[in-house]
Amino acid sequence: MSDPREVRRTDFRVLRELPTRWADVDVYGHVNNVVHYSFFDTAVNGWLIEATGTDIRSLPAIGLVAETSCRYLGELQFPTTVTAGLALEHLGTSSVIYRLALFDDGDGPAAVGRFVHVYVDRSTRRPVRVPESIRTAVQQL
Repeated sequence: MSDPREVRRTDFRVLRELPTRWADVDVYGHVNNVVHYSFFDTAVNGWLIEATGTDIRSLPAIGLVAETSCRYLGELQFPTTVTAGLALEHLGTSSVIYRLALFDDGDGPAAVGRFVHVYVDRSTRRPVRVPESIRTAVQQL
């Protein structure tokens, strides 16, 4: 992605709607920057549950967040519904890197980011192969 301002909704195969909440607004009158990370987390994990048809919390391997980033391009407000776009940046042996964007009313993004899940054994916390149900789902992205 050369210029994040050129990202469009049509760049994403999955779009998820997430409402802003009154509690998301900070003293400056816009959705606080930390909420963007919550939107990323909610969009990815909510989609994984739907796409796999399983409660991902019950898998023997769990996805831990190893890295997130966000580039802020515009303000989000309350009340509105934010649309989160999800795409696959990279599928590795034990990790998945998602490309994300948050859109409000316009086609251009209010924020773009990335979200890295590393899959580990639930008990040992050692890296393991991405579970097949997750692998199959993210390949659709």
